[in-house]
Formats: sequence, C-alpha cells, structure tokens
Amino acid sequence: MIGTTLSDIRRHIESLAARNGDYYLICGRTGDRPVPADGLAFDCRPTARAAATATEQYRTALRRYDPQLPCYDVIVCQRSAAVRSPEDTECRLAAEASTVDFCHTVAGVVFETIADSPHGTLQSAIMDRYLALAETIAHPDELCLRLIEAIATELDARLSPGEQAEILRAAAERLSTPTPPPTAASTDPLETALDSLQSVSMLETYTLDCQSVRCASTRWALTLEDYSLGSHDRVVTLPLVVECFRRLSAVDLRISGVERVATTPPSWQLTITATADGSGGPLSVVDAGAP
Repeated sequence: MIGTTLSDIRRHIESLAARNGDYYLICGRTGDRPVPADGLAFDCRPTARAAATATEQYRTALRRYDPQLPCYDVIVCQRSAAVRSPEDTECRLAAEASTVDFCHTVAGVVFETIADSPHGTLQSAIMDRYLALAETIAHPDELCLRLIEAIATELDARLSPGEQAEILRAAAERLSTPTPPPTAASTDPLETALDSLQSVSMLETYTLDCQSVRCASTRWALTLEDYSLGSHDRVVTLPLVVECFRRLSAVDLRISGVERVATTPPSWQLTITATADGSGGPLSVVDAGAP
C-alpha cells in the first residue's frame, strides 16, 4: 500500500509525474483518463506502470465511498510526437478532467473527512439517499451529480453552517494545491475557483462582480449560467465552496440572495461573502429566497 488515504495515494501519483513526459494512463476499454492520473504525464514506462498501480489502488479505495464509480482497465500509453505540444488540441483535451471525475474526487475527500470527524454516522445517511437515487438514474454523469447532491443535502440537514464549514475546509485541505495558480489575468481567488469548475464543465459561463470590500469582509455578486447543480428552487454549492476553501482557507463564507434568472439555459444569481469574523452562513445547499 502506498498510503492509507486517498490523499496519500494522490500525492504519490503526482510525485511520479513529469511535466513533459511522453507516457500517460487511460482505460483500455473506454479511452477515458482515470482520476487521479488524469492530466498527468510520466517520463518512462516503468514509472507510468507504477502510477497505474497506484491509480487502481486509489479507485478501489474511492469505490468504498461511491459504489457506482466506473471500473477501468488502466493501461500505459505513449504520446506521439505529433500531439506532444501543450498547444495541440488532443493534448489539451487529454489534460482536462471531466465532470464525472471531478465529482468523484470531491465526494471522496468529503467522505474521508466525514469519516475522520465526530459526524461519521453521516456516511450511512448519505449512501442511503444516494443509493435510492441510483435506482432511478442510469446515466453515469447524472449519477455523479446526484452523489454530490446527496452529500450536500445531508450536510445541510444535519450540521450547522459552522460544522459544514469545518468539514468542507478540511476536505479542501486534502486536495492537492490548486493548479494552475492564479495568473495576472485572473488573480481573484473566487474567480480561479470558478474557472476550475468551468474547466470540468460544471458550468458554462459566469459573471463575477466584487461589490464591497471592508475590513472584515468582501462581497461578490455572482451569476452562474447552465450550472449542473441548480434545480428550480435551490443550488447545490458544495463543489464551489470546496474550491473556494482551497484558496481562501482562512475565511468563512456565506452564500445568500439566491435567485433563478433564466430557465434556458438554467441561470442563477447569488451573493458570496467572505468574512474573517466567523459569521459564515449557508454553504452546501442554498434555497432560492434564502436571506
């Protein structure tokens, strides 16, 4: 065993990666890039094989939390010279994580965190809700979204905002350092968090307006267009909160003022406030009309 947690295994796989490596991992049956090696390359075949073994170990561990996780036959491939350039379309597409992989990764770290917290009994409640949903949904993309929704719904129903923040902040710490780091064109931590969700197709587009900056808080107005986790009366904000805590770990967050502004594509407006005084608010799920 490389380690005892998903984070241990992920860090080991990342330590094997090389920025300009020629080798990468795929599923031999589907061609999918398996989490957590999606977007990584390796400098030689033996190293890639070691990464493949660790990837299979990671996915076996993750399947304890999500029995619907696809089973992959992980194999090593060598990238041809024709697609080695980072600017090449095929190379860029191979480096992009999918919505499904992103949801499984977030679910895994949240489950790990819950298991290590005083709220371990939440795991059974989440899985009961998820498995009930899984009986009525066949498409894997939809199932992964419902897993996130099940986690968020149970956190919202059973934990206070402060307890939710503690769980989600700890889950964010289990993820690797955000990459790529903020650039000159995108230095706002919230903007980079939204860019991350956009890169895995969790949302189509967004607009962000910093409305207020005070000594103890900053407030943004946010519009999400075609967001995967918005229903007719509420928005599941758990993935956005986890991504924000990866970059704003020392603050509390409050999400409020939720309003649906379009149905095709489904679009939402909401207000996000980052505070330094412990006055956090709703996090995992926010109902339309919430104060």
